[in-house]
Amino acid sequence: MLYQNLALLAAFACIYSLLAGGMSRIWFNGAVIFTLFGVVMGPLGLDWLRLSMDADGLRLIAELTLAMVLFADSAKADLTVLKRNVRIPERLLVISLPMTIVLGFGAAWLLFDDLTLLEMAILATMLAPTDAALGKAVVSDESVPAPIREGLNFESGLNDGICVPILFVLLALAEGQSGDHGVSLLAIHYMASEIGLGVLVAALVALPGAWLLKQSHDKGWLEESWLQVPVVALAIACFAIAQAIGGSGFIAAFVGGLLFGWRTAHHPLKHDLLERAEGAGDSLSLVTWVTFGAVVVSKSLGAFDWTILLYAVLSLTVIRMLPVFLVLTGLKLGTGEKLFIGWFGPRGLASIVFAVIVFNSSLAGVHTLTMTVVCTIILSVLFHGVSANPLVAWIASRAQRARE
Repeated sequence: MLYQNLALLAAFACIYSLLAGGMSRIWFNGAVIFTLFGVVMGPLGLDWLRLSMDADGLRLIAELTLAMVLFADSAKADLTVLKRNVRIPERLLVISLPMTIVLGFGAAWLLFDDLTLLEMAILATMLAPTDAALGKAVVSDESVPAPIREGLNFESGLNDGICVPILFVLLALAEGQSGDHGVSLLAIHYMASEIGLGVLVAALVALPGAWLLKQSHDKGWLEESWLQVPVVALAIACFAIAQAIGGSGFIAAFVGGLLFGWRTAHHPLKHDLLERAEGAGDSLSLVTWVTFGAVVVSKSLGAFDWTILLYAVLSLTVIRMLPVFLVLTGLKLGTGEKLFIGWFGPRGLASIVFAVIVFNSSLAGVHTLTMTVVCTIILSVLFHGVSANPLVAWIASRAQRARE
């Protein structure tokens, strides 16, 4: 079965790579196709792809994929545009994110009778962060107005890292691990360690890495066959070191990408290096989503019920879109732009990682929590995947008319 699985994945990856340019112009994005392939080839379909991925294995693949995407996307960020329009991501992260968690908690309180209050808060936190990889069609398309594109990219890069300490505080309280430190001290400890150490690691890894890259290029030491390695290695190093010392690897990967992009802004190889790193991220993304479709979806469908489905729909619409619409009031954005930003809060890799963390906990409502996250991700993959290209075309034409 090992070689059969490998052959199927290799054949699918080869075929998709040959058709990727054409696929980018259709309504379905890569995550939809990867997940559907996993479902069709997995136990729910032909049963040819028999993956026995354990929780730690799936978590590691999802984490590395997310770290790669965060580093590469943030390295491409236009800091000049972001500086001029910092109020969009600032409001999304500082005001809208907490509002989304509170609204998600309220919806869980109304719908789920079998969850404790802390478990409801955990569910809301698990589904609050957006996914940079699943929203790649939006944040990487230059036809999308730059303030919206950079704002969404910056939001998705930081909100999962911000949610990590919140999730761990809630888990510690739910499992009775707060000890004598109290809730406030526990929260301060997690926030300081996760965010502070993440930023510190990013600076200590990305800045010397960018300097060494320049030195190597100037001395003619760079080999063409190794150009795909530096950015990938820096992204993984930022993530892994931060995780190893108790920081947020996601914060480290995103901030590391920002610093690397800033220090190599005018480097002649920057574009080529980032393109190759994106290729590595896309490959990891393919494996993650195929595994998700073949393993997670197949094990989760039997647990779905109407309350889980309703919460998932609310999470992708009202719970996300209402806070975003309210906090963007007063900015120079039309109703269409506000709804566009609110809608493109897809759930994916970060929520998969959070679901695996919670699944390994001792919470009584663990199955309801993880199934709700899985349902939300499935709907997000479908709805956001189908709507990405047409809505990007719509917002681009709207911006073009405004310029004319």
